[in-house]
Amino acid sequence: MRKTLLYLYSVMLLSMSCNDYLDIVPDNIATLEFAFRDRTRAEQYLFTCYSYMPKNMTAVDPGFTCGDAIYSNPNRSGNFPNIGFDLMYYGNNVNSPYLNYWDGGSGGENLWQGIRDCNIFIENIHDVNDMESFEKNRWAAEAKFLKAYYHFYLMRLYGPIPIVRENLPISASPEEVAVYREPVDDVVEYIVALIDEALEDLPITITNEVSELGRITKPIAMSIKAKILVTAASPMFNGNQNYQSLKDGRDIVLINQAYSADKWQRALLACEEAISVSHQAGHKLYRKENISLDISDSTKQVLLVSQIVTDKWNEEIIWASARYNSLNVEKLTIPPLTQDHRLFSGGGTWAPTMKMAEMFYSENGVPIGEDSEYDYEDRYSLTSVSDSLRYYLQPGKQTAVLHTHREPRFYGALAVDGGWFYGLGRLNDKQQWPVNAKSGEQSGRQGIERFTPTSFYLKKLYNYRSTYSGESYINFRWSIPIMRLADLYLLYAEALNETLDAPNEDVYKYVDLIRERAGLNSVEESWSRYSVYPRKYLSKEGMREIIHTERNIELSFEGQRFWDIRRWKKALEEFTDAPKGWNVDGETVEEFYQIRTLELAPYSLKDILWPIAQRNISVNNNLVQNPGW
Repeated sequence: MRKTLLYLYSVMLLSMSCNDYLDIVPDNIATLEFAFRDRTRAEQYLFTCYSYMPKNMTAVDPGFTCGDAIYSNPNRSGNFPNIGFDLMYYGNNVNSPYLNYWDGGSGGENLWQGIRDCNIFIENIHDVNDMESFEKNRWAAEAKFLKAYYHFYLMRLYGPIPIVRENLPISASPEEVAVYREPVDDVVEYIVALIDEALEDLPITITNEVSELGRITKPIAMSIKAKILVTAASPMFNGNQNYQSLKDGRDIVLINQAYSADKWQRALLACEEAISVSHQAGHKLYRKENISLDISDSTKQVLLVSQIVTDKWNEEIIWASARYNSLNVEKLTIPPLTQDHRLFSGGGTWAPTMKMAEMFYSENGVPIGEDSEYDYEDRYSLTSVSDSLRYYLQPGKQTAVLHTHREPRFYGALAVDGGWFYGLGRLNDKQQWPVNAKSGEQSGRQGIERFTPTSFYLKKLYNYRSTYSGESYINFRWSIPIMRLADLYLLYAEALNETLDAPNEDVYKYVDLIRERAGLNSVEESWSRYSVYPRKYLSKEGMREIIHTERNIELSFEGQRFWDIRRWKKALEEFTDAPKGWNVDGETVEEFYQIRTLELAPYSLKDILWPIAQRNISVNNNLVQNPGW
């Protein structure tokens, strides 16, 4: 079984404590021959490689719970999973880091273990007797991609990381085992080369959908390659002088200090290729015409926002995970609509922040602070809902100006006091569930835990087919999206804009495809007609801001904003803001519609890169700690 059977690998020092430094003889060598004895067992080992995939849209997903998009009830207890929120608002540490994806622990997967298992699989799959060569090659390609993806995930969290090309033999010297962290540019080169190596043997589509959906395809690999190269071209890893001091014992600077425009050109090409192969595979934007319900066009446009995410394996989704039940994210984000519902739901304890509510555009398709027709200065004032907004809000209800005359994605992503909630057994849009969120009301605060701390609820992360009866909740299970076509379009627009002196028609085209689907006019029409900055879209800097905002809105609450804010080098600006919401203790409209500042995050430069557990630094003197830890 070649040297993998010896099972000592360079990553060993990354996940061992001082006490087991000399424990280098593995205890399961004999099981490897058994693992690759036949196709069935080899496939089980491949699924082991997949099993390390981070759990998206859960409490242990940094992208979902560690940013500023969602806030959890400050009375956090063991009744609800909150580890990501605890990291954000209590801070991390080096003794027992939260979401430790380096060693595994405190909610994090041991991704080095995952990489090790991928190496074992790659080196042994060709020894299986009852398989055709093409299938062995395909499975090896899947493992190569997963190995690359796990390196990428670690890089996004920790910055420079060791590169584990292969597992070392037991005869490896202490010097060989004492690995260094490699410069980010070198890590990116290795990851991209590994994905390129895998591409030739990956299928363009999944033909056996019953048993293979979620397995790696060419569109998945090429889309993630594009995201990797956009990440590498972004300010976080492209000339970031905040990390001048991050050097190893060889005096090698681990995050480059000089900006390179060529990185954007390379990212652009990768985005173009990924879009092309995704189209070839049949991926296209999901549209309201996909919704076959006898409801108003306005309600379809609102429902579209959640259906894009929760209509299982729809044509827009390039990559999704079916490993984790969508039940939990639904129960923790939707409003309690009956007393029975409150008993078994999380009561909306994972809640959107005021910042996100303000981020969505006005009905004119521009930021509310830029809209010449929007009453921005009085957005926190009270108003009465007009009948023209009847499909979005309850007519005659007193609500905040902020809740009115917003784009459809606002009403599709958020449930607000005085709004509606479609589905959960009510499929007539003239008889939707009313959302009344003031203290003591059905969707308002009752007790100390099961309520929204900001007043807002999420509508985006539930499928309208889910329902409940009495004390039972029936979840219409959906797969958690990791990559969808809209994300790829916006990556392309961003990369193209960065390569130009001023945006061209192609930049606008891919942003406008997203906007048109959302029921908005083009960038040019919206800004020239309604913005107080009518020429903003004509400059590279202005269009950059528009693209960033479009990503924040279109991909909101999908775990993307956290990663984007970090790569754009905006974390210190955004994550130091204390989350805000309406006063959920208020019983009257006057009391309720007061801005309340919630928990202040102790966020600083050191929090951007995750700490490596100190025990690893103590064991391996070649590893350097991230700045500030």
